[in-house]
Amino acid sequence: MAVPKKRTSIFKKRIRKNRWKRGGYWAALKAFSLAKSLSTGNSQSFFVRQITNKTSE
Repeated sequence: MAVPKKRTSIFKKRIRKNRWKRGGYWAALKAFSLAKSLSTGNSQSFFVRQITNKTSE
């Protein structure tokens, strides 16, 4: 017969939740940093094809 487990304390639950949120924070920070380097053209890891507008005369 299944026996219910003990309840997790609020303290432990809060620690796990904060660790999970921190992972999202670092992912967002890295994504923002990459986007910033791509927009300024200083990216070392991605090759971005520059679109040039040629006007015919």
